[in-house]
Amino acid sequence: MEASEGAEASRILIFGGTGYIGKYMVKASVKLGHKTFVYTRPVTPQSDPDKIKLHKELESIGATIIQGELVEHDKIVAVLRQVDVVISLLPFPQVPDQIHIIEAIKVAGNIKRFLPSEFGVEEDRLNFLPPFEACLDKKRKIRRAVEAVGIPYTFVSANCFGAYFLNYLLRPHEEHEDIIVYGSGEAKALFNYEEDIAEYTIKVANDPRTCNQVVIYQMPKNILSQIELISLWEKKTGRSFKRTHVTEGELVKLSETLPFPVNVRASILHSLFVKGDLLNYELGENDLEASSLYPNHNYTTIDQLLDIFIVDPLKPALAAF
Repeated sequence: MEASEGAEASRILIFGGTGYIGKYMVKASVKLGHKTFVYTRPVTPQSDPDKIKLHKELESIGATIIQGELVEHDKIVAVLRQVDVVISLLPFPQVPDQIHIIEAIKVAGNIKRFLPSEFGVEEDRLNFLPPFEACLDKKRKIRRAVEAVGIPYTFVSANCFGAYFLNYLLRPHEEHEDIIVYGSGEAKALFNYEEDIAEYTIKVANDPRTCNQVVIYQMPKNILSQIELISLWEKKTGRSFKRTHVTEGELVKLSETLPFPVNVRASILHSLFVKGDLLNYELGENDLEASSLYPNHNYTTIDQLLDIFIVDPLKPALAAF
């Protein structure tokens, strides 16, 4: 039996719930029976129509929208006192701003678990090219701030967002004959479907085993190299693609010469697909891994995700709604 089965539903507050991974998280929280609040920037009649539509969609599935800014300390404290768990999915530019959430949690004094905006690589174990390293250092500072205050936490390393990176690497919605390969294409990477990342995270946030721990999402069936991924895609589509290689030296040079934030992207590609950094450390007996914690959750394999792309190339990236 999974730890969350039969457990009392929590009240979960999500920051960044209208963002890319945030939409998946809100849907998973509601699906798993939790009272779900979304703290988001205010919208007005002059706001982006898509953002207004998204707010209505979130409300239609049962989420409660609370509009406010991160600097509205008293408002955030008041909201926090209505919930048990806080999950931050703020995009990278706002990572340092999570200090406002930390300060409010400290004042509220009732939060049972805080998950800061992580969900990528396990930054405490690895080192990267300078542009990527500078970004991750901001996340490390938030980790240390959470630890220093003594807030119960869980840090999540979800690795590659599957639908996002399959779209980026394979471009299934385009007519093309070539696929770019970074480095030799033989380094292994981890591709986890966003829906699974979201459901695992909601389980993790309510699991006493994961309190003050790092949880790594390393689903064994989702470990593939670029070459393996392309070959699988060719088999499913019946097509052959020309492999155009970008060398490691070229990526390093791009990371040194391109302006921010494009240099960060080059650094990430170097780390994930040339160096294979996601698998450059071994899990020890005390490490927590999501698919092992929740064996009854049948996660989507990359093979299955590619089948979804075959039917509708745009569906996986839009599956939150």
